Amino acid sequence: MRDDSGGITIIDTGYVRPALCAAYLVRSEGRAALIDCGTATCAPRVLAAIDAAGVDRASIDWVMVTHVHLDHAGGAGPLMRALPSARLVVHPRGAPHMIDPTRLIAGAKAVYGEADFARDHAGMLPVPESRVVIADDGHVVDLAGRALVCVDTPGHARHHYSVWDAATRSWFAGDTFGISYRELDTERGAFVIPTSSPVQFDPGAMKDSVCRILAEAPARVYLTHYGEVTDCQQLGSDLIAQVDEMAALARALARDPDRHGHLVEALTRLYVKRAQRHGVTDAASRVPRLLAMDIELNAQGLGDWLRRDAC
Repeated sequence: MRDDSGGITIIDTGYVRPALCAAYLVRSEGRAALIDCGTATCAPRVLAAIDAAGVDRASIDWVMVTHVHLDHAGGAGPLMRALPSARLVVHPRGAPHMIDPTRLIAGAKAVYGEADFARDHAGMLPVPESRVVIADDGHVVDLAGRALVCVDTPGHARHHYSVWDAATRSWFAGDTFGISYRELDTERGAFVIPTSSPVQFDPGAMKDSVCRILAEAPARVYLTHYGEVTDCQQLGSDLIAQVDEMAALARALARDPDRHGHLVEALTRLYVKRAQRHGVTDAASRVPRLLAMDIELNAQGLGDWLRRDAC
């Protein structure tokens, strides 16, 4: 857990490894909101961090999930049971899956497998419909007078919004503004890659969403994976260029009988090359190790996109 300026606390949810998955506690005038929350198995750790921050659980008015992938929203059900005043703010496309997570659970098991699901995601619970607030594009969450604006940002998923906090000129971008692990920072700043994980990746929509984020000239963007990044205009340009490169790689392999395996290899080469240019030490070994799960999921998402595009 780390406190930033503007009443924002970064919580490491503990998903998979340290500094991989963040939740954000935002405080204003004695009230609080939690933005993204990790998986169900992360809920005890998130609650402990809230307590350690000196925040009364009853003062948390909002749990805001940028989208309903389980590393962002899987813990919502258990957390809502422990946060008596909170309402859940969710994209209209995601709300049914928070009220009844049956299909979410089945989809996650298909992606991760039964064993990994049991280890990292078990314990999901439904959220009562009476406590769910639908966040259409432009929906404003009032946190004791501090406006948190939910902006529709598809591309990673159709059920994704990002949160604009004008008080700090910051975005809470979920997965729309990519993945950036602190282990790959250099003197040039953060190293970022897009996340095209299954099953709704849309390269055009993702580029449009990145542009929408950049249009506010943000001072910083808070990523779920992981933490705060600055130099937002440069990172946004890098993301847009990489989305185009990733789509081109996928199209070139569209008819390859081992498309997935070759996509994993091609993405690995792309990210290693970019990391080397960014000054990442020993990028050829560190990037495949640190980004292994992300590369696998990105390849799956690109494959899903190709299948939809061919229809």
